Amino acid sequence: MSEETKNTEEQNDAPEVNQTAAKAQTETPEEVAETVEAPKAEKETTEVVAETAKAPKAEKATEEAVVEAVKAPKAEKVAKVEVPETVEAPKVNPEEFLANFDWHMYEEGIEAIDAENLKSFEAALEVTLGIVSEREVIEGIVVRKTDREAIIDINAKSEGVISLNEFRYNPNLAVGDKVEVLVDKREDNTGQLVLSHKKARVIKAWDRVNSAHETGEVVNGFVKCRTRGGMIVDVFGIEAFLPGSQIDVKPIRDYDQYVEKTMEFKVVKINHEFKNVVVSHKALIEADIEVQKKEIIGKLEKGQVLEGVVKNITSYGVFVDLGGVDGLIHITDLSWSRINHPSEVVELDQTLNVVILDFDDEKTRIQLGLKQLNKHPWEALDENIKVGDTIKGKVVVIADYGAFIEVSKGVEGLIHVSEMSWSTHLRSAQDFVSVGDEVEAQVLTLDRDERKMSLGIKQLHPDPWTNIAEKYPVGSVHTGTVRNYTNFGVFVELEEGIDGLVYISDLSWTKKIKHPSDFVSVGDKLEVQVLELDVEGRKLNLGHKQTNENPWDAHEELYTIDSIHEGTVKDKSDKGLIVTLAEGVEAFVPSRFIIKEDGSKLAKGEVAQFKIIEFNKEFRRIVASHTSIFKAQEEKNVKAAQQKSADTAEKTTLGDLGGDLAALKKKMEGGK
Repeated sequence: MSEETKNTEEQNDAPEVNQTAAKAQTETPEEVAETVEAPKAEKETTEVVAETAKAPKAEKATEEAVVEAVKAPKAEKVAKVEVPETVEAPKVNPEEFLANFDWHMYEEGIEAIDAENLKSFEAALEVTLGIVSEREVIEGIVVRKTDREAIIDINAKSEGVISLNEFRYNPNLAVGDKVEVLVDKREDNTGQLVLSHKKARVIKAWDRVNSAHETGEVVNGFVKCRTRGGMIVDVFGIEAFLPGSQIDVKPIRDYDQYVEKTMEFKVVKINHEFKNVVVSHKALIEADIEVQKKEIIGKLEKGQVLEGVVKNITSYGVFVDLGGVDGLIHITDLSWSRINHPSEVVELDQTLNVVILDFDDEKTRIQLGLKQLNKHPWEALDENIKVGDTIKGKVVVIADYGAFIEVSKGVEGLIHVSEMSWSTHLRSAQDFVSVGDEVEAQVLTLDRDERKMSLGIKQLHPDPWTNIAEKYPVGSVHTGTVRNYTNFGVFVELEEGIDGLVYISDLSWTKKIKHPSDFVSVGDKLEVQVLELDVEGRKLNLGHKQTNENPWDAHEELYTIDSIHEGTVKDKSDKGLIVTLAEGVEAFVPSRFIIKEDGSKLAKGEVAQFKIIEFNKEFRRIVASHTSIFKAQEEKNVKAAQQKSADTAEKTTLGDLGGDLAALKKKMEGGK
C-alpha cells in the first residue's frame, strides 16, 4: 500500500466524524491545510482532514494536497470554521462493506472515490474501530499476554497495554478474558492508547458502594486485618472500616477469629471528602432478630422463666441475652450468699435460666433474677437453732461496726464490735477477725420472719469484770499495755476485757505533757496505780505518776513564800519568763517582775536571784519575781528613812513644847 493510501487511512481513523470543513466549495486544499495548522484546535488535524474529505463537491482536493495538509505543522491560530449541514452516511453493514470495498481504487487516489462511497467507507470504519472518550470505563478483551503485560483490545484504532501488577488479584488471567478498563489517554506522546484496569476497578467499586449505600444492598467483604477499634474489610477492592461495635450484637473478645474471612455487610456510612467507607455486620444481625425480639417482648410476664446467654459481666451485675432482648441480673439477685463480683457465680457465654422480676412500660429495661429460682436459705435453716446456742461460721464481710458471719449457705449473722470483747473501749472489728476466718459465736438474737441474727464472741469467755474489785482494788499497782491514746489520756489494758484510762495529768509529776504520744507509745508497758473503780459503769481510772513519790511534797518545804533562790532563764514570752530553779523544778516570772535594778530586763540564759511569791502544790505551779528582791530593799530603806524623819520631828516638837511651858509657868508666877 502506498504512503498516500496510508495517510488517507489515518485521516479516516479520526475518532469524530460529525463535522465537515467550512466553505468546502470555495476553499482550495491549501486553505484547508492552513485551517488544520491551527495549534490546540478543538479537533485534531486528522479530524479536520477527514471532514474535508467528506465535504461534497470539493474543488480539486487532490490527494497530494490532503497529504500535505496532514503533514503541516500546527498553526499559531485556529480559524473559526462554519460547519454546514453534513450529508448523512448511507446505512450499510460495516463488515460487508469493508469486505467488498475496492481497495485498489482507494490506492489510486481519493479523486477516484465518489462522495457516496467515501461516506460509506468512513461510517464503516467508525462502527468497526469505535469511538472512545477519555476517563470512560469500557470493557476490553485480553488479546495477548507477556510475562509483564497484558494487551487489551477495546475496539479502537490501537490496542492498550496494562501491567500485570494490576491483575494481581486475578492470577488466572488468560487471553480472551473480558476486563473493565479506564481510557486514561487516547494517545500519549508516542501515540499509544493508555488504559488502566486498576482505576476502572476503583471507579466501578465506588459506583457499587454508593449504590449499595443508597439501596441498602447486602455486600460481601473480605476481612483483611485488625486495626485500632475494629477491622479493615475489602469491599469491591475498596478498604472499608468495620468498627468493633458493629461486628456483632454481643461484645467481641477475640477479633482474630474474623481475620481472612468473607462476611456479609451493609454499607452504613460514606465520607466522600475523605474517601472513607464504614460497614456493619451487626446491622444484618439486628434486622434478622428484630422480628424475634418483638415476639419475645410481647410475651414477657413477671415471674416468667426464660433461657438466656450471659452477654456481659460488670461489677454491678450481668447482662443476659434472651434472644435479641437484653436483661440485667443485679449482683444482689445472683446468689443468696454474699459475693464480691458477679464472675464468682457466672461466666461469659454461659447458658442459664433466669426469672423476670420486673420491666418498664416499653419493656426495654428488663430486671432478671437468678437466685429466685432456688429456695431461700432461711427457709432451710435448722429449726433447732435458738438463742444461746453456740454455732460456727465463716467471716465473709468486715465493716467498722462489726463482722458478718455466714453460718450456713446464704444465712448470715452480725457480730457487732461491742460483742467481740468485754472491753468498753471499742476498737475496729479488724482488730479481732479477718475475712475467711472460721469463728465460734453465740446466738444473741434470732428473728426468722425478718431473717436477722446477731451473734457474740465475748459471751464464750467469762466476764472479767465479775470479780474486778478483788483483782484490782483501789491503790493497787499493776503493769499494763498501752493500747491507744487520745488528747486527754492513755488507755492501758490490764488484761483482755479490762482497760483503764490514765489522764494526761496523771502521767508525770514534773513534766508538762502536751499530748500523751510525747510520753508513751502504743504497745509500751506502763506501770499504773488503780485510782478509781466503777464496777457498774465498767470504768477504771488509773495513774502512772502515783507509782512514784510526789516530789512536790519536798518542794513545798523548800520553796516557801518570800524565799529567795537562784535560777536560770530558760525561755521568754510576752507574758514573762520560764526559770529553772532546780532539776525538774520550773517557775514562772511575770513580765512586771523581770526588771533589774538598773532598769533593764532579764534575758534568756541569764542567771539571777528570784523570790517565791506563789506556790501551788495541787497544780504544780511556782510564781517568782526578780524585781521584788531589790524593790523590797528599796521599800525597807524608804520605811527606815520615813521612821527616822518621824522620830526627829517628834523630838523637835517636844522641845519647843517644854520651853513654852516654862515661860508660861514663869509668867504665872510673876503675876502673883
